[in-house]
Formats: sequence, C-alpha cells, structure tokens
Amino acid sequence: MSARSRLHRAAHRTGLEILGWTLVVLGIAALVLPGPGLLMVVGGLAVLSQQYDWAERKLHPIKRQAYRAAKVGVKTWPRIAVSALGALWIMSLGILWMIQPPAPDWWPLEDKWWLFGGFGTGVSLVLSAIIALVLLVYSIRRFR
Repeated sequence: MSARSRLHRAAHRTGLEILGWTLVVLGIAALVLPGPGLLMVVGGLAVLSQQYDWAERKLHPIKRQAYRAAKVGVKTWPRIAVSALGALWIMSLGILWMIQPPAPDWWPLEDKWWLFGGFGTGVSLVLSAIIALVLLVYSIRRFR
C-alpha cells in the first residue's frame, strides 16, 4: 500500500471520527437546548458505527426505540394533530425570536432577558420544527 493511500485512509478515518463525535456531543447538548438532539446523537452513532463495534451496538437499540416511538406517535389522528401543532408552535416561537420584537410592558425582568439568545436561537427553533414536521410526515407514510 502506498504512503499516499495510507495517508488518505487515515485522513478519512479521522474526518469520520471528528464528524461522529461532533454530532454526538452537539446532540447531547441539543437534548436540553433547542435542536434535534436525539437525531444528532443517532447520526453521530451511525457515523461512529462504521469504525467502532460499541457504537453499532448502541445504535441499534436506539433506532428500534425511535421506530417504536414513531409508530406509537402516529397511531391516532389526535396524536398526529398535537404533534403537528406542537411543531408549528415551536416554529412560530422561532420566528418570534428571529424578529426580536421589543419587550412588552408586562415583562417583569430587564429587557436584555426578553428573548435572549437572539437570531441563532430562532433559527435553531425553526430548523427543529422543520425536522419535526418532516419526521412526522415520514412516520405517517411509513407506519400508517
């Protein structure tokens, strides 16, 4: 094997490992912050499973549980409606965050605490809502 080929393979492996761990860490953070946390953790484990057996062992139970939850989530039309309304609510909050209206008169704290996080938080909320709606449509098509 040539030195160039070994270097290419090492760079590819390192890139995949960086991507996988970045997705896992950001996914864990997004579990408590706005964002698709579980989706990023699963994506990170999927990338890491190409190199590590332990990641593949962790990935399959999480995927099974996610499919089971998706199937239950679209079992009835009221559940679908609540999920869609929840995603649209999150999207509207994200748009509000992006617009950044001034703090209302009834706001008891300093103005700097009104919709803190700024534009980035709004974008994150809107992207999360879009992902939720796409996953809802996917679940409906697959499990109903």
